[in-house]
Amino acid sequence: MIVQQDTYKIKGGRIGVLLVHGLCGSPTEMRYVANGMARQGYTVHCPRLAGHGGSVEDLKATSWQDWYKSVEDALFELSQNCDRVFVGGLSTGAVLGLLLAARHPDKVHGLTLFSPTLWVNGWLIPWYMRLFKLVRSKRIANLIKFPDLHPHGIKDDRIRQFVVRALVDGETGTSGLRNTPGCAVLEHRRLVSAVKREVRKIQQPALILHPREDDYAHLNNAWYLQSKLAGPVEVTVLEDSYHIVTVDRQRDVVVERSTAFIARLVGDAAEERESTVTRFKVSVAA
Repeated sequence: MIVQQDTYKIKGGRIGVLLVHGLCGSPTEMRYVANGMARQGYTVHCPRLAGHGGSVEDLKATSWQDWYKSVEDALFELSQNCDRVFVGGLSTGAVLGLLLAARHPDKVHGLTLFSPTLWVNGWLIPWYMRLFKLVRSKRIANLIKFPDLHPHGIKDDRIRQFVVRALVDGETGTSGLRNTPGCAVLEHRRLVSAVKREVRKIQQPALILHPREDDYAHLNNAWYLQSKLAGPVEVTVLEDSYHIVTVDRQRDVVVERSTAFIARLVGDAAEERESTVTRFKVSVAA
């Protein structure tokens, strides 16, 4: 296992899994799932998005294109050593994963989307978020910030207390920023617009795991993707988690469903290759 400042990597076999954290988060959000994937023998990469893990000013200096380049570079690196790559992401990370799938169908063989957030419309979101939709310039967006409110996307009290302590201690590299700057929310909206223009091109199989009580992103985010994605889509509704499902109460369900989904796709691909070889051998013998 290798832990680096800008990414979290676990070396495994020829099947790769790219896991992308959320807005104002870090690869720490994905470690539990990453370790679960690694136990299945997969090679796992969890990159840190550009501008994350530092100061608010660092994040303000980036655009969604910078975040996308972080995951695209990680995909290219992972593809060099793996025969097949599956992409998973939490919240904004899931949206970035969708764009990877649309633009690199030859490199992304399946998607696991955790609390995908096209619209920030959960029950915790403040009323002025609706007015923020009128903001178009980064200069004005920079004047606005969205505080990280209780329960911080986590239903489990013990885990939440750990995260809150880390936030109070200022460990932004581990836990994310205490306030999301408005410019980052604006860039998220621009990212979503780019994804919506390409969503119907995405033909890879997708698994969506979304909480019914998501405090940041309503369940209609999952239903929208289920109706728009061109490939087969499976949806699991989580009944005992809030937004950050990769660390919350049902994190084991997230790992179990995700690893089973990938294993099935890998198995199907292997059977298809074997069937092709068999047909070829029969035709030659005839």
